[in-house]
Amino acid sequence: MAGKNMMKLAILSLSFVVLVAMVIGLIVTVNKYSEEKPESTKLDEDVKASIKAVCENTDYKRTCVESLSGASTKSTNPYDHIKTMFEITIKQLDAAVKNSSFMNEIHRDPRTNDALKGCKELAGLAVMDLRRAFDKMSGFSLNEFGQALVELKIWMSGAITYEQTCLDGFEKTQGNAGEKMKKALKKSMELTSNCLAMTTDISQALQEVAVPQTTNRRLLTLFSTDYNIPEWVDATDENVLEKTSMKIDRDLTVAQDGSGDFESINEALKFIPVRGKERYVMYIKEGIYKEIVQFPKNLTHIMIIGDGPSKTRITGNLNFIDGVTTYHTATVAGPEKHQAVALRVSADRAIFYNCHMDGYQDTLYVHTYRQFYRDCTISGTIDFLFGDSAVVFQNCIMVVRKPMDNQNCIVTAQGRKENRQPTGIVLQNCSIVADPVYFPVRKEIKSYLGRPWKQYSRTIIMESFIDDLIQPQGWLQWNQTFAFDTLFYTEFNNHGPGSSKLERVQWPGVKELPASRIKRFTPGKFITGDSWIPPTGVPYTSDFIYEPPKDDPKNDYSKKSNEEDRDYTPTPEKEKKQKKPKKKKKPKKEKDESSDKQKAPAEGPSSMAESEISAPYASPAQPPSQGASPTPKNGSFLRKVFGLFTKSNH
Repeated sequence: MAGKNMMKLAILSLSFVVLVAMVIGLIVTVNKYSEEKPESTKLDEDVKASIKAVCENTDYKRTCVESLSGASTKSTNPYDHIKTMFEITIKQLDAAVKNSSFMNEIHRDPRTNDALKGCKELAGLAVMDLRRAFDKMSGFSLNEFGQALVELKIWMSGAITYEQTCLDGFEKTQGNAGEKMKKALKKSMELTSNCLAMTTDISQALQEVAVPQTTNRRLLTLFSTDYNIPEWVDATDENVLEKTSMKIDRDLTVAQDGSGDFESINEALKFIPVRGKERYVMYIKEGIYKEIVQFPKNLTHIMIIGDGPSKTRITGNLNFIDGVTTYHTATVAGPEKHQAVALRVSADRAIFYNCHMDGYQDTLYVHTYRQFYRDCTISGTIDFLFGDSAVVFQNCIMVVRKPMDNQNCIVTAQGRKENRQPTGIVLQNCSIVADPVYFPVRKEIKSYLGRPWKQYSRTIIMESFIDDLIQPQGWLQWNQTFAFDTLFYTEFNNHGPGSSKLERVQWPGVKELPASRIKRFTPGKFITGDSWIPPTGVPYTSDFIYEPPKDDPKNDYSKKSNEEDRDYTPTPEKEKKQKKPKKKKKPKKEKDESSDKQKAPAEGPSSMAESEISAPYASPAQPPSQGASPTPKNGSFLRKVFGLFTKSNH
């Protein structure tokens, strides 16, 4: 700017505030300014410029600028603006639900009342995620920076999912309550999206600016060696818990025959310590427990052990047809009751090992955060794996059941709403098969790998067996061409008669990727599983299970878009690499696979039903920090400000 010399000042410190300032040169102050304008005017201009820079890469720029401009902040530090944005979002979301008069109206339609009830609960969960993200921004050290970004993005993605789940609850309700809620949440949802966008920009800048990893200290994990759980269990051992369960101290036992501490699971829940910092073990003896069981968010580090997937069973009868939203259903209802979720999981670092989830439509609701399923069996008809968590199914069996007449069967319906969300469904070394009743009619009643529930639906099927029940086109649209360009579907190194990609749909969002680009969806990277899964003793493979085919320069791989890794925060390589099982030899394919691009559909499913519980876990433990590479690029406000910082020679 003519007649004005702008000096950029970066202040270094070990706190997060100063770390961000160091990485991206966020603190910009004025040393000299034109004598023609008073200092207050010049400061106002600098505040406006810094707000504009912070909002540059958000999807809702106008909402961002107007909200920050109205916050009466005089800071030119973009980090202060980011914190202010979180505060504004929390207040806006909290007020949107509490101050909306229609929230307390009583409706004749029971489903509408249930949706309103759900929104109050979900808004509270979203606010909780935003608050802990805000607190995290102010309270961690340099070596935790990389992992902190992973946590922030997971939590903010959870907040976005909770908000959307609230609106989904009004599907097929009577009256205008749904439209009122959509209007009430509009600004809150835009602000939440902007918070995720700002954090994503920091994450991308981190990848381009070297931040040394100062320590490789392992954080305290859920399971210590005092509990005799091995550090590594052979992946072929299907009875690991049967062998170790007698060595694990049980804190309480539930038994219908009166031989335990409680006869009911819900009664037992009342005696579990709230926000416990150590593992708490509940042993549920053999029996059919007819209860709607919900573990509240304040029960942490819970480990549940049963007597086996066919012995310890939990069953309920809520369903969509009888007026309950998908979020609240928990049932053994048959296909005629439509959405009836067997199990909804909204817990971070949740692990399920050797469990069965049996249902029809919407069997397993992988709702939010990071989840891992090993050696589990999930059965259903329509969208029976759905939700918006970052989830990996490893060595699991997906059993397709016979639906009602004139219905198709769809295995997955992933619900990623925004492309910055680090979420998706990954099936690794799984089997997709028909149950005995459906098998004879599998050619008449069609089955598909998945369809897009939301705009940026993402599903990865790798190293798995796909039987001949799956249609040659593979994927099904949700609604005409919805999400064809924005979804992300890929199949990699699969086998079986249904695995051929020769006739797969040719949507732009269906990708053909080499091993180097698929690797980020292995559990060690996609859900940062190395830090929290092995300490539990649950069988786990961090990387590819089979030796992957080498990248072939002659192969027509899908072009890499700017969106592909937009949500990704890489984790550091450990100094001591985990001992990996020997890679298996790939089963012989029945047909040659080809590469091509594709698209899919979108919409919504439901929430809890019959689940057979053998040994679910909810474990904490966090991965270490991370590094990155230098040389910032042009594009985000972070890189631009960093560029100014480097040119200033400070």
